[in-house]
Amino acid sequence: MAEIIRMPRLSDTMEEGNIVGWLKSVGDQVEPGDVLAEVETDKATMELESFQSGTLLYIGQKEGAVPVDGIIAIIGEKGEDYEAQLKEAQSATAAPAEAAPEATKEAPKAEPAKAAAPAPAPPAPATSSSDNEGRVKASPLAKSMAAEAGINIGSVQGSGEGGRIVKKDIEEYIANGGAQAQSSASAPVISLDPEVQYGDTPVTQMRKVIARRLGESKFTAPHFYLTVEIDMGRSIDARNELKANDIRVSFNDFVVKACAMALRKHPSINSSWMGDTIRVHQDINIGVAVAVPDGLLVPVINNADQKSMTYINQEVRTLAGKAKDKKLQPDEMSGNTFTISNLGMFGIEEFTAIINSPDSCILAVGSIIQKPIVKNGEIVVGNIMKVTLSCDHRVVDGASGAQFLQTLRGMLENPVRMLA
Repeated sequence: MAEIIRMPRLSDTMEEGNIVGWLKSVGDQVEPGDVLAEVETDKATMELESFQSGTLLYIGQKEGAVPVDGIIAIIGEKGEDYEAQLKEAQSATAAPAEAAPEATKEAPKAEPAKAAAPAPAPPAPATSSSDNEGRVKASPLAKSMAAEAGINIGSVQGSGEGGRIVKKDIEEYIANGGAQAQSSASAPVISLDPEVQYGDTPVTQMRKVIARRLGESKFTAPHFYLTVEIDMGRSIDARNELKANDIRVSFNDFVVKACAMALRKHPSINSSWMGDTIRVHQDINIGVAVAVPDGLLVPVINNADQKSMTYINQEVRTLAGKAKDKKLQPDEMSGNTFTISNLGMFGIEEFTAIINSPDSCILAVGSIIQKPIVKNGEIVVGNIMKVTLSCDHRVVDGASGAQFLQTLRGMLENPVRMLA
């Protein structure tokens, strides 16, 4: 009997998955572990693997959004009649019915209308991976891999549906030395970025969820903001001494560790609004915001108060790398009780951040700026970092937030306290 493949729930907040390309076609033989398609969720682009062996008999949707549990494919014996089983499954599920095979066959009839459109765009360089407007057709994962490898994605030949460039095309291009050849080529003096699609761009699943969750947070949780200046002079000295002994830590690691220890002293900050109750969390799990091409991901450092700065550094680097490669697993992005957003590396001196639900607070960290300060009655050059705590006033009062920031400042201005 044929097996119906449905859209799996690949993350805890996923409501639908966006099929960006199929790696198998109807009639192909598949085995357990074979990658059927690339699916973009609200947090990452993931590979959809087969758990059955047989022939791919039916593809419900070539590209686009499919709700969780929606029918996307059928695998069975070659030549097996699956029509009755498909209709029964479509009528039994609460998800919108997938298009029938007859409707799929009729789809190409709409293409002549496109060809008849007046004033066609100027022809693009010949490549099967570009559409009629010269835009490169590639999956988000392929684009991200190409950007990291310094590859002009327009020079890669796509093997996916309709010439779409997929992950394996980039891997083969790099394996064949394409990345080195590209890096040696000189860029034109003035040119438009061929990878930028000017005009309207479809909203990714990740961006949809970011918009929904931050909108809910901003307009549901009453935010207020507290800002302090922290003299980072002693933290700079401590970091330089660690560096001299081949111990790698960043200022962000100092902030993560200091926040974790301050949260242990101020548990009301490490809490969540649950509607009828306020939950004070026993574990201190700190989310660290990481920018990726499609938006923002927040990998979580669990039990951060119990870890050394060197361990935090290794974990943050590992998780940030996985976030940029879109390889984070759902359990690595959940369970946060407090979040840190650091834009200091971009020269941002001060900003406010929107609370990352279900947290009650988020800390926005700016860059370290040299400026005159008064110390022991004299004006000297200080290394000042501004941090702003965004608080949910349903959970945290101004005095509680201020006391937390006082403790945090004390930790960073005297980092030896983090060793106690």
